[in-house]
Amino acid sequence: MSFPLYAPAEEHEMLRETVRALAEEKIAPHAAEVDETGEFPWDACKALVAADLHAVHVPEEYDGAGADALAAVIVIEEVARACASSSLIPAVNKLGTVPLLLSAAEDLKRRYLPPVARGEAMFSYALSEAEAGSDAAAMRTRAVRDGDHYVLNGTKMWITNAGVSEYYTVMAVTDPAAGPRGISAFVVEKSDEGVSFGPKERKLGIKGSPTRQVILENVHIPATRRIGEEGTGFKTALATLDHTRITIAAQALGIAQGALDHAIHYVKERKQFGRPLADFQGLQFMLADMAMKLEAARQLTYAAAAKSDQAMHGTRSPDLTFFSSAAKCAASDAAMEITTDAVQLLGGYGYTRDYPLERMMRDAKITQIYEGTNQIQRMVMARQLLK
Repeated sequence: MSFPLYAPAEEHEMLRETVRALAEEKIAPHAAEVDETGEFPWDACKALVAADLHAVHVPEEYDGAGADALAAVIVIEEVARACASSSLIPAVNKLGTVPLLLSAAEDLKRRYLPPVARGEAMFSYALSEAEAGSDAAAMRTRAVRDGDHYVLNGTKMWITNAGVSEYYTVMAVTDPAAGPRGISAFVVEKSDEGVSFGPKERKLGIKGSPTRQVILENVHIPATRRIGEEGTGFKTALATLDHTRITIAAQALGIAQGALDHAIHYVKERKQFGRPLADFQGLQFMLADMAMKLEAARQLTYAAAAKSDQAMHGTRSPDLTFFSSAAKCAASDAAMEITTDAVQLLGGYGYTRDYPLERMMRDAKITQIYEGTNQIQRMVMARQLLK
């Protein structure tokens, strides 16, 4: 693929400036408090909605901005640079709605996408279960047809922004004998009778984004809320992740960039042995490696975003699966290394909450785990190579 396909255009750089200014003014000042209290970042959410940056990927025909995948990456990246928890607002809105964009009937799209585009509701994604994490096809949540309705029973696990989002894409088994081909996708509303949520998980990082169980007890929903044909849910789930792993790469890039920026500022100002830390070659080499890893991951992520756009617009992109897994894996591994080195560069201060580096290091870890662990990403990439 040639470079111009994914090089940011002038409008992308203008968008970056807009998001960075908003994030620094209205999101970064609250990031430490969000982490400390574990409360959902409503101030950040309101600021993103006011600037129409909460779900830029929704097409114009559904009241959205119609932004391309690279624009969505840039939004998530710049918000994550300030606050990883807040970056999950645009990221999870995309994760929850991509199944509709890929597979839903037009009536379903017109019912659920405009409220998300207008900032009236958020949309989460419910695939994993307690015994079906990396092996998502082992899910036990059932959806049984009852006339013109389905009845859903089961418990979804590790659901990001659960309890805050109004809508949920839920994967459930409709034909237990058919394996992965017996899984279907549905839209469930928070207000549906029988929907409840488990307690918030007590987590290492991204503490401002609630992670909870979604509990379904005899939830009756109209059959018109099925996304695509019966039995196509798992295929839709995997196709969705091809597009949305790129948003996790973007989140990782933002966390890493924030850590690198803070580390550079610190080593310029901090003096030891009568000289700024920035004068010491050993530390210069650390910074150079951090920046190199970050930029390599960024270019891979932007290339993956270009392939996502091609696939979304009907152009065959056979290597999207490889690129999305590679971007997510490379960016999250880089973020973990960069944030760890940034803490090291600040020494004892890096280990305290007086500086944001320890939070960024904790937040970075989840990017190696969710939307498919990096071990799973390597399996996915290897399968693509060996086809």
